[in-house]
Amino acid sequence: MAIFRDGLFFWGEMMNSEKLKETLSEALAEARVAPDIEGLEHVRIKYLGRKGLLPGVMKGLGGLPPAERGEMGKLANRLKTELGGLLDQRREELESGAMGNVSFDFTLPGAWHAAGTRHPIARVIEDAAAIFARLGFTVAQGPDVETAYRNFEALNTPDYHPSLDEQDTFWLESGDLLRTQTSPVQIRVMESTQPPIRVITPGRCYRRDTTDATHSASFHQIEGLYVDTRVSLADLKATMGYFAREMMGPGVGVRFRPHFFPFTEPSVECDFSCHVCAGKGCRVCKFSGWIEIAGAGMVDPRVFKKVGYDPTAVTGFAFGMGVERIAMVKYGIPDIRMLYDNDIRFLKQFA
Repeated sequence: MAIFRDGLFFWGEMMNSEKLKETLSEALAEARVAPDIEGLEHVRIKYLGRKGLLPGVMKGLGGLPPAERGEMGKLANRLKTELGGLLDQRREELESGAMGNVSFDFTLPGAWHAAGTRHPIARVIEDAAAIFARLGFTVAQGPDVETAYRNFEALNTPDYHPSLDEQDTFWLESGDLLRTQTSPVQIRVMESTQPPIRVITPGRCYRRDTTDATHSASFHQIEGLYVDTRVSLADLKATMGYFAREMMGPGVGVRFRPHFFPFTEPSVECDFSCHVCAGKGCRVCKFSGWIEIAGAGMVDPRVFKKVGYDPTAVTGFAFGMGVERIAMVKYGIPDIRMLYDNDIRFLKQFA
């Protein structure tokens, strides 16, 4: 027989198939009447544990005559299968019963979870896409990891330009980089599409800027490109004026100042009149009445040559603006870091 002593089962000469059948019946009965999880675990350890009855039986099979070994092996497997299944079933019953004993007051009001809101950055991107869609622009997107060719060379940026320096750009060991602007998407579109082209390219950009109230190493841009046979600076001014009124309100003014960008010629800075003070001058606009919003200009002919366009046959304009800047101006946000802190108290204002 198998004798249980000090937590161990010892194999005895009296153990046989009939005795093992009785032991199985006893084990199943003990599992059925176990009052709680702790009692059930005691039954498992007693019969199926590492030092329980079943391992002892399996260990003693080698000393049995061949005629008995097969029968005892089948009974041992039956003990393991039937008892194990019953233990699992009883455990589920006991656990569900414990949960059922927990009192619950069904008259208490439910916990209300308010619907989420769009993030200010997402709101600006979606609103801008809708505004430009009314002018025939579609949305184009590209990878965050770009080649130096598309990010700089194809955009007529010389090798000595400061933006190529490691202090300004996140370079990767492969020689690629985290894009500093979404302009490479414009290059990708022109490489794969013939004019007319009218696209905007919203997305995330990366620069080695020290984070402060107005700068972040990771930020968002919306750039636009329009290429056709007779596109002029007047088209650019009309497009930016329409966008300004739709985004900021009908009373906003727009002005253009001469500037320089490697990929456009002529180039301009586009300013919107301050919607906080209506152009009279305040802290938001630094008492100038104007807020710089976008850089723009006519696409440089050398950029067209890079993508295989004939610069004598097509013209076009491009523009780029910071999403965070628009959000800060539109919603009166004083610090760009508030857009990234994920403070629910702040974000729920934009329902």
